[in-house]
Amino acid sequence: MTAPEDSRPPCFGNLEQVFPKADDGLRHTPESCMACGHKTACLRSAMMNKQGLSVQEELVDRAWSSGMIGFMGRWSRKKNLHRKKMNPDG
Repeated sequence: MTAPEDSRPPCFGNLEQVFPKADDGLRHTPESCMACGHKTACLRSAMMNKQGLSVQEELVDRAWSSGMIGFMGRWSRKKNLHRKKMNPDG
């Protein structure tokens, strides 16, 4: 269940505000977001747009470079993300 749009804060779904990249190169949720009642829906919304798909690609590349997934897993996931970027509705 999602909150009505008029009750959402202005930062809702803005990836660079709710899941910014820190100095260590990883993304972290700011402390100010931790107490927000919209946190989960907000992060989910941010991760479903094109910027969020790019973050998911970062995760796949990180898993590949650390040996957590193989070539076929990386290829399959990147292909799926590319399809989502090209056709976000389906």
